Amino acid sequence: MKQNRAGLVLLASVVVIATVLAGCTGVQDAASPGPTPPAGEDIPEAGENDSVAAGNNRFAFDLYQQLRNDPAYTEENLFFSPYSISSALAITCEGARNRTADEIRTVFHLPADADARREGFMAIDARINSADAGYTLRTANALWAEETYSFLPDYIETAGRYYGANVTNLDFTTQPEASRATINRWVEDKTNDLIKNLLPEGSISPMTRLVITNAIYFKGTWVKQFEKNNTVEAPFWKGPGESVRVPMMQRTDEEAIYGYAETDDLQVLEMPYAHESGTGLSMLVILPQDLQAAEASLDAQKIADLRQSLTEQRVNVFFPKFSLGTTYPLAGTLAAMGMPTAFTDAADLSGMDGTQNLFVSSVVHKAFVDVNEEGTEAAAATGVIINMKTSLGGDETPVFRADHPFIFCIVENDTGAILFMGRVMDPVSP
Repeated sequence: MKQNRAGLVLLASVVVIATVLAGCTGVQDAASPGPTPPAGEDIPEAGENDSVAAGNNRFAFDLYQQLRNDPAYTEENLFFSPYSISSALAITCEGARNRTADEIRTVFHLPADADARREGFMAIDARINSADAGYTLRTANALWAEETYSFLPDYIETAGRYYGANVTNLDFTTQPEASRATINRWVEDKTNDLIKNLLPEGSISPMTRLVITNAIYFKGTWVKQFEKNNTVEAPFWKGPGESVRVPMMQRTDEEAIYGYAETDDLQVLEMPYAHESGTGLSMLVILPQDLQAAEASLDAQKIADLRQSLTEQRVNVFFPKFSLGTTYPLAGTLAAMGMPTAFTDAADLSGMDGTQNLFVSSVVHKAFVDVNEEGTEAAAATGVIINMKTSLGGDETPVFRADHPFIFCIVENDTGAILFMGRVMDPVSP
């Protein structure tokens, strides 16, 4: 395959990294234990065909297709963790009801059966957070609640028992920025400082009642590491006649034996990471002749079929070093994918607090990956911000805040006659 086709590897490889991370195992940070089954219960098995894992992979490619077709990302690198997003929205779904819940389950391909969904996530999290001396892989969830607001005990218990999402009370009402900083510090800690400022300035307000977060971190070394002295500057072809210079790693020795397959349209390479007791991890790289055509047909089943076709053989490998950092505000994207209700006043999150007062105000996702001669370091985090609706029924006390232009009248009470009328655009202007 011609050298200029190497330029097509980037987008395909990074999305596959995220998908592989979604279903693999790893090591637990002793200071941040993941979900554990209740005393006397075994961790449920999470096999390759587990419905939660399968649903996660389907969502991965649904989101990939959505992002690649978004004009904002047409020419951009893509990298995200589908498992991080799925985990945070699964916890959100636990508190959703009726149409809101149905839409979230559909977009994320979550099992409708509560036991299957909860035990599926618990099993995958437990496997991710299990120890392997060969690499580091961990994930964590958390709930951040407004300290004066009441949530249903059942929701809090479910989030903690099955998702390891324990509750921390914060003062969103009077200290929203300090609360945001606390959440962001937690994310930094869980991602080895790779994901900073997950929640941007202004994202937490006095109307915020709950924030759901997930963080995932991975660091592994190649089984067959690249020799740094063999890395040379080489062209990376962005398109016909358009290239950039990149540090190109290479393995062309007798021990360069990898899982490999090729078709008339693409090549596939599997590069494993070192491991000991846990399940092995690999980066699966897809190198197509026509990127757009390959992307259009790429889905979870296609990846499974390609992996089945791999055979161990010697391959001369040339692969670029790269680092990517991405940020995705996902509210609009997820709404377009089929779950708009959660972001509107029609949202039903009554499973969280027993009322119809909450909605999802935003979903933000950040990810980072660094690939070099030794291996790969990657991290991602997702935040789901849940606010009070601006117009509430029942006994809620209304809030009138004239902090923007307004019209006013002076009225004669008996007749209702307007005596004076005006508009205030700038209260300090004469």
